[in-house]
Amino acid sequence: MSSRGLFIVFEGGDASGKSTQARRVAEHHDAYFTFEPGDTPLGIELRRWVLDASTEMSPVTEALLMLSDRAHHVRTVIEPTLASGRSLVSDRYFASTLAYQGFGGGVDLERLRAATDLAIGTCRPDLTILIDLSLEVANERRVFDAKDRFESADFDFHQRVRDGYLALAASYGDAWCVVDGSRTEAEVAALIDERLAALPWSRA
Repeated sequence: MSSRGLFIVFEGGDASGKSTQARRVAEHHDAYFTFEPGDTPLGIELRRWVLDASTEMSPVTEALLMLSDRAHHVRTVIEPTLASGRSLVSDRYFASTLAYQGFGGGVDLERLRAATDLAIGTCRPDLTILIDLSLEVANERRVFDAKDRFESADFDFHQRVRDGYLALAASYGDAWCVVDGSRTEAEVAALIDERLAALPWSRA
């Protein structure tokens, strides 16, 4: 039997470059690439609703939709892939909900963590890479989409999200790696690869 694959998660705000780096790492290590929300047929519908800025929605409703997608994603994609022995790289995971709906939207963090535990069970990343970027630099890079619930949110919301991510990184210690996203794409990649080199990609 194959041993369990590595589970790597990329987190960060809009325009941080996390999606580019997540795809690159997955390709380099022949890992399965996935993302949240929306990488299942059910998730596509949930993603459409949660991102649509024209549909009025409270942060609690956002969080529950995200958690529904995550619970399904874990059981149909993430866990089966890892159990097969293949490593998996995900663009966003549970920290996104804590950062966006918790720190950003004001949903009670204790209750949100309890709901997260219900959604993901014991499926925890081996490493979470946070690509941190100041809002000033992010705004220079970002292409605003007024139809997207989160991209169209105000500066204060995105600042709370960033502060939340950094607070999470501090609380999780070595289970997280924070990378300066203001550097060039090549420099960010090098910093990520240096951290990932220490992980046991081959577990057979």
